Amino acid sequence: MTKIILHGCFGQMGRAVQKMAVQTEGFEIAAGIDAKHESAPFPVVSDINVCNADADAVIDFSIAEAAPKLIRWCVDSNMPLVLCTTGLSDETAELVKLASEKVPVFQSANMSLGISFMASLVERASVVLGAEGFDIEIVEKHHRKKVDAPSGTALMLANAMNEGGQYEIVTDRTQKRRQRPVNEIGISSVRGGTIVGDHSVIFAGLDEVIEISHSAYSKDVYAIGALKAARFIAGRRPGLYSMRNMLSEI
Repeated sequence: MTKIILHGCFGQMGRAVQKMAVQTEGFEIAAGIDAKHESAPFPVVSDINVCNADADAVIDFSIAEAAPKLIRWCVDSNMPLVLCTTGLSDETAELVKLASEKVPVFQSANMSLGISFMASLVERASVVLGAEGFDIEIVEKHHRKKVDAPSGTALMLANAMNEGGQYEIVTDRTQKRRQRPVNEIGISSVRGGTIVGDHSVIFAGLDEVIEISHSAYSKDVYAIGALKAARFIAGRRPGLYSMRNMLSEI
């Protein structure tokens, strides 16, 4: 049994994790952290610093501003952390790196197993097709309430294709009137309705186009991935882990 502290338990993703923990064998929510005061089948406190639950890992689906406090608590409590919140500042990213020297930290911009597999596909495709002069574009679509753009997942896909730093990642072309350079990865963001998450990577060549896409139809896919990540890092040595590490053991 993997026992979870759920940070941000009453947010949309927190509720999805609650649901999937009940439906998936081998998981238990030991405690929740949230500023909202609602009833839950587990103890809930508003401040992580007063949480003393016995648990194997923390799953965080909260807001970027709450991450530093949580990270410090995990280090002080020697608690493995699954960090799912995106839009972190450079200072928080550095804090994550330092924390991973003390405790296991699992971090991914997208907790979907399908997206992680897609990242490996587009990484390989960019090597082959980029060498042949194909232009690379990413189109991401999310619900109207999403506050960050481009999405963390779109940036993750772009970075997977740009490990050598050969591309410029462009999110705004309105300020430059010019022909598209060959060394760009363009990212376009769509926000509307209740779209859970769509990501497409387009490889556009001479008279042919290849597109690799992923669509999420509910938040449950991210919740399942987060629970599996918690089970994966429970008891691990300190370090910074990702979906790639977990997929390598499947």
